[in-house]
Amino acid sequence: MLRKFFLAAATSWLFFNANAQDTTKTLAFSGSVDGYYRYNFAGKTNNFTSFTNSQNSFELGMASLRADATAMKGKVGATVDLGFGRRVEEFSYNDGSSAEGKNGFASLTPVKQAYLTFAPSATVKFTMGKFATHIGYELLDAPLNRNYSMSYTFTNGPFFHTGVKADFTTSVISFMVGITNYTDQSTATTSTKNLIAQVSGGTKNGKLKIYLNYSGFGRSDSGANPSGLKSLNQVDLVVNGIISSKFNVGYNGTIQSRKQIKSSAGVDGSWVGNALYLNFDPVENIGLTLRSEYISDNKTVYFNTKNIFANTLSLNYKVGPLTIIPELRFETAQADIFLKNDGAVTKSTTSALLAAVYKF
Repeated sequence: MLRKFFLAAATSWLFFNANAQDTTKTLAFSGSVDGYYRYNFAGKTNNFTSFTNSQNSFELGMASLRADATAMKGKVGATVDLGFGRRVEEFSYNDGSSAEGKNGFASLTPVKQAYLTFAPSATVKFTMGKFATHIGYELLDAPLNRNYSMSYTFTNGPFFHTGVKADFTTSVISFMVGITNYTDQSTATTSTKNLIAQVSGGTKNGKLKIYLNYSGFGRSDSGANPSGLKSLNQVDLVVNGIISSKFNVGYNGTIQSRKQIKSSAGVDGSWVGNALYLNFDPVENIGLTLRSEYISDNKTVYFNTKNIFANTLSLNYKVGPLTIIPELRFETAQADIFLKNDGAVTKSTTSALLAAVYKF
């Protein structure tokens, strides 16, 4: 008994002494809360993008809590990022009861991100776990976007990846490559795996940044994946340019190619998304953003219309950590995909919303 006691004491001493020697540990907490009211002027929901699927209702978007820990001068780290509300439930749409056709793990729904990092050098970092996608211009968390409502490109691309990736950084250009579960799966329900990659660079003064992104899988003859496809590949380009201290421009272009298995009645082809973001900040606490987005799907391989043109104007009024966002959105399509007040179909619709976002 005495031997066991001394062995346990020695082990504890070594553990705590080793940790005491690492004086570079950090632990940072952050979070946000957002809510909104949305009204479609036809009196219908008329919403085909993420996180604002409501009509004439006050809604909680998401309450978010995040912890970032590092040790050994940043060589190792861990992040836990949790969300609560309708926004995260749409984000984690594959998590939930197996009776509802989901993966059977409802406890995974609040986990937006949870990953570990290891950086053996200043130019190489490995990440393993669940992390937000690198595809696209917009992000899940409301404080990170100037428009509150989301784009069609964001809604119909990947939300997150679960797997492992490696980042390689140089003074001129950076690379990322990884292997993950099938898109948006916290736990795999198919043997199909995704390849993800990114190449990024920009000017030395930071006024121009370019990101070329990829996500997809090449071959699945059985279609044994949630999309029932033989292949699904997405190439995505993001460009950010600072014109002046008050004006900057963002661009997101994406091509998603879909190939059906032989037994499918679907159509092979691609849909294309182009979104331009014009950001103007006339004074320190006021910003305006116009997002103009055009979706082209000439073969209707994915959308029920050959094109969609959506324009969203958002004002950001900042009061300390609080941002108030009134927004007006007008959309039109080639086909009658929206509803009028009397239930008849129409090619266009207009919506307005008022959102409040607090970041801490």
